[in-house]
Amino acid sequence: MKPYLVVYGAGLAGCEAAWQAARAGVEVHLYEMKPSKMTPAHHSEGFAELVCSNSLRSDSLSNAVGLLKEEMRRMGSLIMEAADATRVPAGSALAVDRTLFSEYITDKIRSCPNIRIFEEEVTALEEDAVTVIATGPLTSEPLADYIAHELECGALHFFDAAAPIVSFSSINMDVAYFASRYDKGDADYINCPMTKEQYDAFYEALTTAKEAELKDFDRESQKDLKVFEGCMPVEVMAKRGYDTLRYGPMKPVGLIDPRVWEEAYAVVQLRKENVEGSMFNLVGFQTHLTFPEQKRVFCMIPGLENAEFLRFGVMHRNTYLNSPELLDATYAMRKRPNVFFAGQMTGVEGYVESAGSGLVAGINAVRKLQNQEAAPFPEQTMLGAMAAYVSRGGIGKFTPMNANFGIVPTLGYRVKGGKAAKNEKLAERALEVLEGFLEPCGEECCAKQ
Repeated sequence: MKPYLVVYGAGLAGCEAAWQAARAGVEVHLYEMKPSKMTPAHHSEGFAELVCSNSLRSDSLSNAVGLLKEEMRRMGSLIMEAADATRVPAGSALAVDRTLFSEYITDKIRSCPNIRIFEEEVTALEEDAVTVIATGPLTSEPLADYIAHELECGALHFFDAAAPIVSFSSINMDVAYFASRYDKGDADYINCPMTKEQYDAFYEALTTAKEAELKDFDRESQKDLKVFEGCMPVEVMAKRGYDTLRYGPMKPVGLIDPRVWEEAYAVVQLRKENVEGSMFNLVGFQTHLTFPEQKRVFCMIPGLENAEFLRFGVMHRNTYLNSPELLDATYAMRKRPNVFFAGQMTGVEGYVESAGSGLVAGINAVRKLQNQEAAPFPEQTMLGAMAAYVSRGGIGKFTPMNANFGIVPTLGYRVKGGKAAKNEKLAERALEVLEGFLEPCGEECCAKQ
């Protein structure tokens, strides 16, 4: 029987891993439990469903995630192909139409002749099969138990929160206005300005609002609530101090109201959810307040007095591994090198990072299947730096990490022009190293041994 790669999970990481293997000529068996079994956070039957945000963040090479995306493009990433094909205006950021993004990837995966799809829940791995586990932060309990006990991985939990979405037609544009910070890119963000008095009232309401009970999740996890900084509920952030929001998601700096030519005391920004611009999400307003409280408190935001909420914020549990003890720099298990992990379970944080880990795991799973040596990506690249962080960790307890230049080896020399200039040099080096790392093999993606 022809050898094949097994991939569990058709999220961003799983789809990327499956695609990388399929385009290298390998048969892939892709398992996805939707639609027969859904998670509390997912709503559609499509693959690669975006839950928390529609933004894939900055497109600039002086930004770490911008470099990561460019590396993935050069590696033939399906996720980046889909993102570029379904993007919506968002200034200097890459944001996508969630529905079109998922549909694009689902169609590509379903129509690929090298990929067989099995719509069923998996509770155990195929013995001795080369496998990529990319079941995501909401891995079903039976499989999570199998990973924890049979694979001897153990597991940690933290909680993730998603922002509300409102209809554009319900936003009061006599109060709100379009602008991008410092006028960078197109004026694609809607800005809701607040005076100090309005902010005071909003802050009081937000910090005293009732939070939703986490009924969908086990009580033991609730006792040890952990919130990753990148997706912290806005009410949790507010309780850290009066000015925390004004230096965070409600920062007014660089946002000039063209009607009065001045900055407000605080600003709430909204970003497009779809190409048509009929839906906008509240940037940085991930929350787990009750639905009635969300409507009451968020309607205090100037311009959202009569907001129609198309989706309220929700909160869900994430699962990730103590990866430095378990995984190497290709995301393979040290004790079981035929088993790879990808996505947020590994401790990478963010949509693009998850897909990037799937890319690295998929390529190396193919190499394992074909009895080739593993090919860890160079640490000078963002793909390699993320994998190195996951396999080694940092100081203290292992926690999830976004792409950032702090995990990349230094240049070894000073660069004039400040942080942006230094980051551009790091990006330039990364892309040069990546080019030398790849074999000139046309459409197929492989690496030098």
